Amino acid sequence: MKVVGLIGGMSWESSLEYYRIMNQLVRERLGGQHSARILMFSVDFHELEEYMRLDGWEEVTSVLIDAARRLEKGGADVVVICTNTMHKGAPEIEKAVGIPLLHIGDATGEEVIERGISVVGLLGTRYTMEQDFMKAHLSSKYGLEVRVPGPESREIVNRVIFDELCLGEIREESRNAFIRIIEEMAAEGAEGIILGCTEIPLLVRQSDVSIPLFDTTAIHSRKAVEWALKDNFLRT
Repeated sequence: MKVVGLIGGMSWESSLEYYRIMNQLVRERLGGQHSARILMFSVDFHELEEYMRLDGWEEVTSVLIDAARRLEKGGADVVVICTNTMHKGAPEIEKAVGIPLLHIGDATGEEVIERGISVVGLLGTRYTMEQDFMKAHLSSKYGLEVRVPGPESREIVNRVIFDELCLGEIREESRNAFIRIIEEMAAEGAEGIILGCTEIPLLVRQSDVSIPLFDTTAIHSRKAVEWALKDNFLRT
């Protein structure tokens, strides 16, 4: 089993989910008392959030490169960034280490295509929704038409992520607001919705809506386990 290096803490609430899901999947696939071989470097998200607000993406990427190098030195065989937004610096981070980076956009894009969906809505931080690093990755590499909600809805989604979900707060009124936004995007032609922030699945689940949801936390975790176990016998 390969060692998966997680860059976490963005926020730690969703990093917990990566750890939980990956260990559950390894136990399911290998049986017995098996668990995942994981290294995690957890950053101080407050520092990165301040950089982002000031458009200091070079500083953000520098912090993540340092984290990736620490994981590589610690024996990780692959790097997994436990957040969508920080994939803005994924090309630079991958170049800075000698081990592969498992891109959340690739894991998600492959799953969307497998479901036969070509038009997707994307929810996430305002950086993920308004900048091109994730939308362009999904459209250029997987041929997806990626749509985001209007300005007012983007503001709601971003506020809930940073002011509530990243602080571990789950509010029913926010769940209802997300459901409304998702339903509006479905009515406007989205065939599926990418939950493009690893905290959103803490708030909204597939049972809340009829349109297919793509939980990037679960998808990314599952792909990491598949990568780690690709040379192992998997229990059927």
